[in-house]
Amino acid sequence: MTEEKDYLCLKWSTLKEWSFHSKKAKKLLKEYGKLGTSLGAMMQKDTPRQKEIICELIDEGDFKKVFLDWDGRWVSKEKAKKYVRDYGKEKPKKPSQKTDSEVKNGH
Repeated sequence: MTEEKDYLCLKWSTLKEWSFHSKKAKKLLKEYGKLGTSLGAMMQKDTPRQKEIICELIDEGDFKKVFLDWDGRWVSKEKAKKYVRDYGKEKPKKPSQKTDSEVKNGH
């Protein structure tokens, strides 16, 4: 008999596929579900608490890497948590370039 392993797959920074076996992880998944979910990862808008739960699940999982479905790659637990926390945040803007009118007017 083979023992099932934990795994986690994220898409759009939310849960897509998973398998957890610890009591703590199952409790976290139950809490996550009670906070509300959509029928698909693309439609899911995680609350701040749901993002915290995903990060706790990442820490709790008996695995070393998390699969990011959209990117098609495995990442460390730390990178997966950063992905969850930072997803959807505006990236810092580059210093704006001059507009055509500013260039014409010598500004």
